Amino acid sequence: MEWKSSKTEAHSPDKENQNSNWFKNKKSINQVLFKMRLNSLTPKHTPQTHPTTKKTQSLPLITSLVSDKTSLLSDEILLKILSKLPKSQRNANFLVSKRWLNLQGRLMRSIKVLEWEFLVTGRVFLRFPNLIHVDLVSGCLTSPRDSGICCSHKNLFFHDFEGKDWFFDEDFVLNADEVDRGLRVLASGCPNLRKLVVVNATEMGLLIVAEECPTLQELELHKCNDHVLRGIAAFENLQVLRLSGIVEGFYGSLVSDVGLTILAQGCKRLVKLELSGCKGGYEGVKAIGQCCQMLEELTLCNHRMEDGWLMAISYCENLKTLRFLSCKRIDGGDELDEHLGVCAAVEKLHLEKCQLRDKRILRALFLVCHNAKEVVFQNCWGLNDDMFSTASALRKVSFLSLEGCSMLTTNGLESVIISWDELRSLKVKSCNNIKDCEVTPSLSSVFSALKDLKWKPDTKSILSVNLEGTGMGKRGSKFFKKSCDWKSLPGA
Repeated sequence: MEWKSSKTEAHSPDKENQNSNWFKNKKSINQVLFKMRLNSLTPKHTPQTHPTTKKTQSLPLITSLVSDKTSLLSDEILLKILSKLPKSQRNANFLVSKRWLNLQGRLMRSIKVLEWEFLVTGRVFLRFPNLIHVDLVSGCLTSPRDSGICCSHKNLFFHDFEGKDWFFDEDFVLNADEVDRGLRVLASGCPNLRKLVVVNATEMGLLIVAEECPTLQELELHKCNDHVLRGIAAFENLQVLRLSGIVEGFYGSLVSDVGLTILAQGCKRLVKLELSGCKGGYEGVKAIGQCCQMLEELTLCNHRMEDGWLMAISYCENLKTLRFLSCKRIDGGDELDEHLGVCAAVEKLHLEKCQLRDKRILRALFLVCHNAKEVVFQNCWGLNDDMFSTASALRKVSFLSLEGCSMLTTNGLESVIISWDELRSLKVKSCNNIKDCEVTPSLSSVFSALKDLKWKPDTKSILSVNLEGTGMGKRGSKFFKKSCDWKSLPGA
């Protein structure tokens, strides 16, 4: 009986009037509901009612009073929901509200700093508190907008702007002291930094980052030289390193055998190494092979290596991938045949935008990587039938990709791959001298044994076959009938 009287009193008219006046002020109730947790809205349990029933009955009232339904969710739950969205849909989330703006910033892990003041003032950490990948190259450039200097994700590049003759001045890059100042701010604000891209840093700047960011695993240094590499040994967990030395038209930083030796002795856990515009030679590559025994991938981009460096590549006993990108030459040594070693672990050999001028050097490269299973030629100048015939030294190729090799013919391709018993995949694209009509029965039998064949060698010939019978591609005088009366056409 006491329970019934208390229940009746709870639903008295006076109480309802008081509650109704209070509920009319939606602004107050929204502020209260925003701070209250959903579990606190459940009334005390009574023997006659089930707690989940009361909770479900209160949900319609709550959602009807709160305009932003997501305000009922905690930050942790909303972050989990937003993290499940595709990356293409995440960027627009910050437009919803200030709360979503802050949450979106917490989800960001990688940024490119475009304004240097955004870094040195510390605003970047207020906006993005959980960064692990920071690219500072664009922020380090101080050139005017019409200077003809641009920046891409890979390297700096130069173009002529409105027909003016511009030249690169090193004053367009922040001075080393200012870059070190930014690195000091970055290191203190991002202790969990894992990847860093920077230009014109010094030894002291790298030491600061190494001390404050022990988890750094990937480092990319533009305008690097031997002196900068003295601070590289402080990165105990560094696994991926990219060095950019000489860039024609921009800067001429020197990375020689001295720098490569310092690098080898300090980065013994390296797994991937990319040398762009770097000098050096036999001694530097030998030191890398002997000290960096975990190295699995080596990329040489537009290298200036001394003659005979290829003989030292055999010291990289665990190297699995060897790439050449935009190289004007592979090597120029005269004694390669006598002292040439073998890198037995190499499985992938990639050459992209390279100039292949010396048949003897290309053959030496194939002998060093004679166990390669994946061979890729992409837009390489000079790869004709005679040069490609040296690939017969490769006996274990299972995947071959030829793209943009316009000097290679069908006969040249057949003379090599017909002896590859382990070939399983072949990709031929944009090789205009390889014709469908020149495919022989022996080459067809090789194709029939492949598991994967992508054959688009001559785009023009394929296009003409597909357009046959449609009338397209013919001149107008031959396409229209001579008996056609133009005056009889509608609208004439």
